Amino acid sequence: MADSKVALTTGANSGIGLATVLELARRGFRSVGSVRGEAKAEAVAKAAADAGVQVETVLLDVTDPEGCAEVVDRLRPAVVVNNAGYSATGAIEDVDDEEARQAFETMVLAPMRMARLALPHMRQGGGGRIVNVSSIYGIATTPLTGWYQACKHALEALSDALRAEAAGSGVKVVLVEPGGFRTGIWEEAEREVQRRAGSRYEPGYRRILTGTRLAQPVMGEPAQVARVIGRAATARLPRARYLVGYDAQALAVVQRLTPTAVKDRVSRLVLGL
Repeated sequence: MADSKVALTTGANSGIGLATVLELARRGFRSVGSVRGEAKAEAVAKAAADAGVQVETVLLDVTDPEGCAEVVDRLRPAVVVNNAGYSATGAIEDVDDEEARQAFETMVLAPMRMARLALPHMRQGGGGRIVNVSSIYGIATTPLTGWYQACKHALEALSDALRAEAAGSGVKVVLVEPGGFRTGIWEEAEREVQRRAGSRYEPGYRRILTGTRLAQPVMGEPAQVARVIGRAATARLPRARYLVGYDAQALAVVQRLTPTAVKDRVSRLVLGL
């Protein structure tokens, strides 16, 4: 049976994940965050102490099926927040099979595995909450980050299916779709672009980085997303989707109303493709 006080958040060492474990602790949960190393666990402990809340950590690589099963069966969480992920920047031509497979392992298979493992405990407890952190790029697509967007599109489709499948058990499945926020994902993107040196798409990558640097001063803080996740985890009747950030809301409108040929043309002009 699920423990109604346990909320497990993956990828909790920084950014949205860290803000989420703090937010859930403030809301009265026994907040547990998964991290991949002791140094990251110490960073979470320090942030929790600074915030005046208690957060536990577990060492977990979300791509390890046995590790996931052990953690979920031990904690029996009533709330699972699937947040672990990374930028996966790269043109389709620049990304090999192994890179693509790793992205899907981390951002598609892992969250569905966590959900699958938690569902029996939630069902026995009479309900639960699965919050999947997607992105505005779960409903929109731009060049040079197609594999990241493919993962988020897949997460959205699977979440939609799971929401209907789990509803009869009292389990609510929620998608949170942030726009641009100040997190470590942008530094990851810079490192990935450096690895693409010599690519025919290098000028486009550089334009992405320039645009990101210009946008960072007006990006929101991860705590804003965490508050939405907190509401999604506790609302009696949560929405199926929460768009977070003015940029996400604007891009969702553009995605719906702009003809594909126009979107393609603008993307090519902006990125020099």
